[in-house]
Amino acid sequence: MRFSKGHGTGNDFVIIEDADGALDLTAAQVADLCHRRFGIGADGVLRVVRAAKDPAAAGLASEAEWFMDYRNGDGSIAEMCGNGVRVFVRYLVTHGLATPAAEGIPIATRAGVVLAVVEGDQIRVHMRSPRVFAASTATTGPLMFPGVAVDCGNPHLVCGLHDGLALSSLDLHVEPGYDRSVFPAGVNVEFVVPAAPVEGADLHVDMRVHERGSGETLSCGSGALAVGAVALREAGLTTGVVAVDVPGGRLTVTHDAGDRWWLAGPAVLVATGELL
Repeated sequence: MRFSKGHGTGNDFVIIEDADGALDLTAAQVADLCHRRFGIGADGVLRVVRAAKDPAAAGLASEAEWFMDYRNGDGSIAEMCGNGVRVFVRYLVTHGLATPAAEGIPIATRAGVVLAVVEGDQIRVHMRSPRVFAASTATTGPLMFPGVAVDCGNPHLVCGLHDGLALSSLDLHVEPGYDRSVFPAGVNVEFVVPAAPVEGADLHVDMRVHERGSGETLSCGSGALAVGAVALREAGLTTGVVAVDVPGGRLTVTHDAGDRWWLAGPAVLVATGELL
């Protein structure tokens, strides 16, 4: 079985093409593929399958030809992955499975259909609108952080750091504690500090993330969307651009006057190979 490897700001994926849905990919196989010592190594797996050929997406086949079947590094299923969908689209275009269009390429996900616009090295995705819905908290060791729950099609908890605490001081090797009554299916936890102004953005923040099912990653696209939504809300802005710096690079979140939310950033294919 052939595979490709790609990443979006360091959030990396094994990509497996299964256009006709013939592959029964188990959670154990995904975890083995993603193991960084005994497998290929990745934060997750992107299975490329026609929507009509997968029961999870057949209802969306009239809107999108391709379905991004995304699995976390531990083999669990995730609803959405903002970096993953950009890498997914890069794969489709590079392998002649889709053609860039001004109106975007529709991609089916478990969180619905998103549109991806290819702009050179960058891919811009019209994401599902984030919904800020509750206050909650996260803990790391003895520290507790107030946060805001955000639904981006998958669950997020955005926590700001205060009193001069540095992002680099957090130990995210262990999953942060959180309120399971608010997040019964688990949660991606983002920690955020304000950063110096940058050209082209209304707001600028630095972010680290512990992803549900994958651990700390160098980036999380839907997490950046959640962070952007909270940052604009706290700044009293109804529209705007937020530059979100993650350990793997920079993502840009835009809420435009048409009430559309966009996530933009690089998507790179780095290798191909054969699974033995």
